Amino acid sequence: MAILVEEGTLTSQGTHTVFHLQTNHTSYVMAVPYGKYLAHVYWGKKIRTPRLDNALLMRWICFDVMEPLPAEDVFPFSLDYLRQEFSTEQNGDYRIPTVQVEYEDGSRCCSLIYDGYEIKNGKDCLEGLPSVYTQHEKEAQTLEIRLRDEWSGLMVCLSYVVMENWDVITRSVRIENPSEQAVRINRISSACVDFEDSDWDMISLPGAWGHERHIERQSLRRGCQLLSSVRGASSHQMNPFLALARRDVTEEHGEVYAMNLVYSGNFHAGVEVDQIGSSRMFMGLGDDDFSWLLEPRQSFTAPEVVLVYSDEGLGGMSRIYHRLYRKRVVRGKYRDQIRPILVNNWEATYFDFDEEKIVDIAREAASLGIELMVLDDGWFGKRNADTSSLGDWVANQEKLPNGLSGLAQRIRDCGVQFGLWVEPEMVSVDSDLYRAHPDWCIYVKGRERKECRNQLTLDLCREEVCDYLIQTIGGILDHADISYVKWDMNRHMSHIGSESLPKERQREVAHRYMLGLYRVMETITQSHPDVLFESCSGGGGRFDPGMLYYMPQTWTSDDTDPVERLYIQYGTSLAYPISTMGAHISAVPNHQSGRITPLKMRGDVAMSGNFGYELDLTQFTKEEKEEVRSQIADYKKLRSFVQSGDLYRTASPFEGNLVSWNVVSEDKKEVFGAFFRIQSEVNPGIHRMKFAGLEKEADYTDEETGQIYSGDELMKIGLVVDFHGDYQSRTWHLKRI
Repeated sequence: MAILVEEGTLTSQGTHTVFHLQTNHTSYVMAVPYGKYLAHVYWGKKIRTPRLDNALLMRWICFDVMEPLPAEDVFPFSLDYLRQEFSTEQNGDYRIPTVQVEYEDGSRCCSLIYDGYEIKNGKDCLEGLPSVYTQHEKEAQTLEIRLRDEWSGLMVCLSYVVMENWDVITRSVRIENPSEQAVRINRISSACVDFEDSDWDMISLPGAWGHERHIERQSLRRGCQLLSSVRGASSHQMNPFLALARRDVTEEHGEVYAMNLVYSGNFHAGVEVDQIGSSRMFMGLGDDDFSWLLEPRQSFTAPEVVLVYSDEGLGGMSRIYHRLYRKRVVRGKYRDQIRPILVNNWEATYFDFDEEKIVDIAREAASLGIELMVLDDGWFGKRNADTSSLGDWVANQEKLPNGLSGLAQRIRDCGVQFGLWVEPEMVSVDSDLYRAHPDWCIYVKGRERKECRNQLTLDLCREEVCDYLIQTIGGILDHADISYVKWDMNRHMSHIGSESLPKERQREVAHRYMLGLYRVMETITQSHPDVLFESCSGGGGRFDPGMLYYMPQTWTSDDTDPVERLYIQYGTSLAYPISTMGAHISAVPNHQSGRITPLKMRGDVAMSGNFGYELDLTQFTKEEKEEVRSQIADYKKLRSFVQSGDLYRTASPFEGNLVSWNVVSEDKKEVFGAFFRIQSEVNPGIHRMKFAGLEKEADYTDEETGQIYSGDELMKIGLVVDFHGDYQSRTWHLKRI
């Protein structure tokens, strides 16, 4: 059994109910002191159920320290010291609450008392939200714990899903209002874990456009350290991922606790260190621009958080997330299929193209071994710049006289598949759609409508807008032979309001937008199962598990410079697998950084992702074409296991001039290794590529040289790397004998 329950456990401090959640390698233990308060006892390496007298500290409180006691008839302790699973405000716990509610009389006091539990096999989907899924009932057990506010009757249902073989626990929250009065939810975290100490480093993935998911590690301090997005998207600036690691944690050693939110909109996460040095780690919906009016007899479900514990360092944590996301978040045909090698015309032509130019690139792509030609922005309406036509999803007849169907057929005749860029969530003021429906965008009535990138955001709170997108984008896919869709979103929310909602619900807009978007994506992706969808938001602005539920890969960043990509892809891999990262070779000088790098390095970096090109293939020299053919042939040998294997990071760009990692196939038979040096060094020391994750007793053949090495030699001694010049790289393909 993954979930053990012991009721009536007697201790010196009263009678408790104990819940012990177990995966293959971890334990998560909770208790209910005095039958009232849901307390956190333990999370970590798998253990037997501990003695509560020892494991759960019910701290004595002096009566003159200004701490209110929860009740007079129990052992005198304070909720401000109790490690809690779900905390509220104004009840004596002065730390950041997990939930904040407001009643019709304006009061906000909520005292949640234990009200029972239920265990069932399997895992339910969350209504209207992406979530981790199971393929059969035996994969998971669900514990639902009910907490009730005695004064109002408000019910909070905490869902703990134990996925034993995946070493994962997920948490989500449902709030039910059985009363005859409305309740306003002003804050809701889906997960909260209290630790006894604060001897941790907090690890997060902040960034910016073109600079996404750079690893930041800092020691905890007293007070609150907060991560959040208020942009209407999970954002380039902060990813919905948070980890606590012991100070001595490395890639392969030490304890790590991590949370990742399965959501693509506003979020908050963080850690609070309290007066006695305890730590509260939390994650959930963003609360800066959120509230939800919960009507009588209605319920509200918050997004899911994926909890991972590893005692094998950051690498162990990452591999748990990677395996889960590859198999139990990503869905559909392409979950288990290799991803095609593509070329995208954006940096080759921008808006300046016609049908003949696209066909020329496709013809060249076929000769090089590329499998998919993607037509990017500029194919619709009167779109010759980013000033018009978003929302008018009809082919520009001047550029594409044969329409999308005719172009798709010509591309197919070249021997490659056809893909298309769309930005469905946006509308240009200069568009037929906006002229017909000016109220279909997000705006505040009576205020100026502020554009960004000459566009506004469609109001996906409105059912008719969602229906329009489903019909329009679905119709394009129904009538043209399209194998791939790049779904972009290039504007963060501002001036947030919806004409479709009353004034008391305006703070619901950002979340209702996400619910509408998820409905649109679910409908379109499920009705077109043979199309490979790639999410994009100005590059990597919505790289989160919520998007991966609908689209199995994400454009990792608009920044295609290989040096920058070392940081971006390395940081992204902390939570997200290689199979989810779009990684392309672009022209030099690079269009974002201006840097000139060798074609080899650009290719070696891109091979650690879903490989492709973002340039004009027709401009390659004869020598460059031969190198590209070789790159493509090499990647076709590698991708069957690189896209599905276990990643081991062995040298970090955030710590030095050298970067390396390797991928080991699921069956342990093949290995891909990559080593990079960013800047040249005069009279350098000896550099070696040291592999990880190999079988030390096995022997491996280098497919290029034919040399044979033992697994322990490759891991402990490594292979010498000798470079000359800036921006150098080396890769290996090893096979176990």
